[in-house]
Amino acid sequence: MLFGDEHVRRYEETDGEVGHDWQEGVPTLVLTTKGRKTGQERKFALIYQEVDGNPVIVASKGGASSHPGWYFNLVEHPEVGVQVKADKFKARARTTSGEERTKLWEKLAAVWPDYNEYAKKTDREIPVVVLERL
Repeated sequence: MLFGDEHVRRYEETDGEVGHDWQEGVPTLVLTTKGRKTGQERKFALIYQEVDGNPVIVASKGGASSHPGWYFNLVEHPEVGVQVKADKFKARARTTSGEERTKLWEKLAAVWPDYNEYAKKTDREIPVVVLERL
């Protein structure tokens, strides 16, 4: 199973042939953010689901008490790069709330049930983010 930088590298080298299907039924994409402190490009392989033509991701960080660094990056710089298999595009990241968040959370938790366990481990509301194609 691929993780971290190795996951991103293999995904990019093979246009997602290696790495898109992280586990059976668990697809991943590559998210490229601009570092909020360094301004440098940062890449992350993340579980996603497509909803209405846009990928949706969850900023879970395994239920840690703080959001993952990539989430802070996209809040500061919402225009991001996305790769889904060979499809590479720019997107604007938008954090959901209310009923929309609840519906999207359910879709993502159906693919990765651990999200529900992560939510129990933290007091923060775990962000659900739509990556709207530009």
